[in-house]
Amino acid sequence: MNEQEIIKLKKMEERYEELTGLLSRPEVLLDRKLLSKYNRERKELEEGVQLWREYKKSQEEMKKIEELLLDDQEEEIKELAREEKDRLKKKMGKIEEEISRFLVSEDEHSHRNIIVEIRAGAGGEEAALFVADLYKMYARLAERKGWRMENIHFHPTDMGGFKEAIFALEGKDVFSNLRYESGVHRVQRIPVTESSGRIHTSTATVAVLPEAQEVEVEIKPEDLLIETFRSRGAGGQHVNVTDSAVRITHLPTGIVVQCQDERSQHQNKARAMRILRAKLLQRKKIEQQNEISKQRKVQIKRAERSERIRTYNFPQNRVTDHRIHLTLYNLEDILNGEMEELLESLKKELGGRKIVGDG
Repeated sequence: MNEQEIIKLKKMEERYEELTGLLSRPEVLLDRKLLSKYNRERKELEEGVQLWREYKKSQEEMKKIEELLLDDQEEEIKELAREEKDRLKKKMGKIEEEISRFLVSEDEHSHRNIIVEIRAGAGGEEAALFVADLYKMYARLAERKGWRMENIHFHPTDMGGFKEAIFALEGKDVFSNLRYESGVHRVQRIPVTESSGRIHTSTATVAVLPEAQEVEVEIKPEDLLIETFRSRGAGGQHVNVTDSAVRITHLPTGIVVQCQDERSQHQNKARAMRILRAKLLQRKKIEQQNEISKQRKVQIKRAERSERIRTYNFPQNRVTDHRIHLTLYNLEDILNGEMEELLESLKKELGGRKIVGDG
C-alpha cells in the first residue's frame, strides 16, 4: 500500500472510533436525525476499518516471524517460520487487494440502494424497445447478484417497449456496481420493422440515483404541488376509473416526478416521494461541488448519438464502453445480465477519476 492509502485508512479508523463514542452519548440517542446519520456513516466505514485492523495484525505477526528468523534457532524452527512467513505474505497481499477495491469504491454513497431511470432517447420506437432490453439486462443482473428489485413506474409502448422505466435495486454493493451506468447508451441493429435490412442507431439514457433517507433531505409540504389524475395503461378494470395516479412538483427546484402503476393513490404518492428524495439528494451533492445544474442533464446530457458512453452492436455481437476503450464480443451474455467483467473494468479504470454526475 502507498502512503496516501495508509493515511486514509488511519483517518477512517479514527473517525470510526469517534463515531462509536458518539453513538453512546444520551444527546445523540435522543436525536433521531443524528443517530441515523452517525449509524449510517459508521456502517459505511466498517468494512474498511476491519480490513485495516486485520492488515495491521498480520504486520505484527510478520514482524515477530522475521525476528525469529534472525535469532539463533534450530533449522527446523526456522523452516516452520519461513512457511508461516509465506502464508502471511499471501494473506497480506489478499487484504491489500480488498483494501484497494474498498478505497476505489468508497464514498458517501457507496453502500446505498439505488433508483434507476431508463428513458428512450433518439430513435423512436426502436429506442423504446432498447429501453426494454436494458431493463431486462439489469433485472437479470439483479437476479444473479441476489439484489431485490422493485418496479416503480413504467410508460409502455404498443410494440412492447418503454418510453420510460423506473425501478429500485436493493442489495450489497448495488451502487458501487452500477454507479458508472449513468449516461447515454447506444444500440446498433436491424429493427424488426426494417424491410431493407438497414442497421438502425438509437439511444436510451440511464440515470443511477443513490436512494435518500428521509432524514437527509428536508422536504417542506408547502414546497410540493401534488396532483392526481387517472392512470393510463394496457388495460385492467382499475385503469381510467379512479384518480389514482400522482404527479408531484417540487416548486423550489422545478423537479417533477409521477407514478401511476399502483391501484392506490397512497402507494403511488409514496413511490413518487422516493424518487423525489433521490433526485433532491443528488442535486444537493452537485450543488455542494459548485456544479449547479439539473441532475439529469449533468448525468446524461442530451441523449444524442454522439454523446454515448457505451455502444451495443448486434451485427458484430459487440459491446464497447467508450470511456475506458473496452470492447467485448459477448453482447448476448451481457444483455442476459452477465455484466461482471464490464462492471469490474469500469470500477478499476474509473474509480480514481472524477465522473460527470458522480461526485
